Amino acid sequence: MPLGIGPMEIVIVLVIALVVIGPAKLPGMAKSLGTGVREFKDSLSGDSDDRDETPAPQATVGSARSEAV
Repeated sequence: MPLGIGPMEIVIVLVIALVVIGPAKLPGMAKSLGTGVREFKDSLSGDSDDRDETPAPQATVGSARSEAV
């Protein structure tokens, strides 16, 4: 394992996280951590797939009357 972290240390950290955070909030915390790691990797590699961004609505400059004139 990298940095000398074995399976027993990982289990201990997970048990402590379960006690501190609680079983109800642990899945949400894991999801936000995974999203943060994914965004960090994407920013390092330069990938931008814009999955979270929605296109802005098109703004109209004039009304129908001014276009007819």
